[in-house]
Amino acid sequence: MRKSNYFLKTRKETPSDATLISHKLMIRTSMIKQTTSGIYAWLPLGLKVLKKIENIIRDVQNLFGCQEILMPTIQQSDLWKKTGRYNDYGPEMLKFLDRNKKELLYGPTNEELITNIFKDYVNSYKDLPKNLYQIQWKFRDEIRPRFGIMRCREFLMKDNYSFDLTADAAKKSYDNMFKCYLKTFQSMGLRAIPVKADSGAIGGDMSHEFHIISESGDTKIIYDKKIDTLKDLTSESSYKILRNIHSVTEEKYDESDCSLKKKDIVIKKGIEVGHIFFFGTKYSSSLNTYVLDKNGKKINVEMGSYGIGVSRLVAAIIESSHDKDGIIWPKEVSPFDIGLINLNPKDKKLTKISDNLYLTLKKNNKDVLYDDTFESPGNKFADMDLIGIPNQIIIGKKNVENNNLEIKNRKKNKLTKVNLKNINQIFKQLN
Repeated sequence: MRKSNYFLKTRKETPSDATLISHKLMIRTSMIKQTTSGIYAWLPLGLKVLKKIENIIRDVQNLFGCQEILMPTIQQSDLWKKTGRYNDYGPEMLKFLDRNKKELLYGPTNEELITNIFKDYVNSYKDLPKNLYQIQWKFRDEIRPRFGIMRCREFLMKDNYSFDLTADAAKKSYDNMFKCYLKTFQSMGLRAIPVKADSGAIGGDMSHEFHIISESGDTKIIYDKKIDTLKDLTSESSYKILRNIHSVTEEKYDESDCSLKKKDIVIKKGIEVGHIFFFGTKYSSSLNTYVLDKNGKKINVEMGSYGIGVSRLVAAIIESSHDKDGIIWPKEVSPFDIGLINLNPKDKKLTKISDNLYLTLKKNNKDVLYDDTFESPGNKFADMDLIGIPNQIIIGKKNVENNNLEIKNRKKNKLTKVNLKNINQIFKQLN
């Protein structure tokens, strides 16, 4: 994509109402535009990141045996009344009447709806287990939306639901999703720590949150320092440790139950990016959802639900990966693979070299943001650092005279000179 044609206008000033660095940088890079309190439009740069995250989540969900569906954002109130959550959920639930005076709500979560869908299609134990997921917009009417997309009213979420015959089988499904979440976040270049947590409005007797460590996090997590020594959280050995080691949110911490010595305890702030729940027959019993076992007996299915804040992850990644100059995207979720900078488009030789390299990169399936604008070199460098693309290729007159170009690693802030005619070496430096 040529920057001259791209829907992108960076800003030097910091928005006065933004306090979190992610909110500031997302506004400054034209990733999002606030339309009303707690609600944002996603512009091309932000949407590219959102879609990258969404696709990683989808790929891993499919890998772990989940099947994708899509439920409506609008739900009837009847099912929520049967489970008792219609009044219990609180003012965060947006309720309204349609033209026929029928009570509707904008779904803040989907346990009731998915249970009702399931009961119409599965009635035998032979069809279990099942795990259904969606990536869909949710609405929760936060009393005080703040921090940009970190705590807003409309947000994109991946939510999925497991259905099993027995509690033991359901716990295996829960463990499967525990592993799925570790794999999902690692596939984004992130390290997310699982901690035992309260179940809140979802309910149930087993629950884990997944947190990215960040000073801007709004939750304190307390865990065994052994977790910090684990290099690969997705390995089987790490999984066994994570499922049995002490790690909790602050509200779940009980000093009298903790066998760790103070020197072995780590207390850090985290940003919650995922939450999984096991709640047994809480919803299936309320909604009369059952299957027939091998003896023809009606058995209420055992259930779990599993959420990932897709849009929230965009902000969480920025919070955990930035510097004074802007965002530093992990390559897995970066909006572009490469930022190509032509320092002087008026120079025909530089432009020919830049244009040819741009076409070569595209032919090799590289997603490139090509700065072909007539901005000053200083502005070009500042914009590319602000946007945070992992690798930058810089083509300037002095280096070209020596048959060179420069490749900048954004994270390491390191410049490397490469012969501009050695395409193999260029690609090697970009990997």
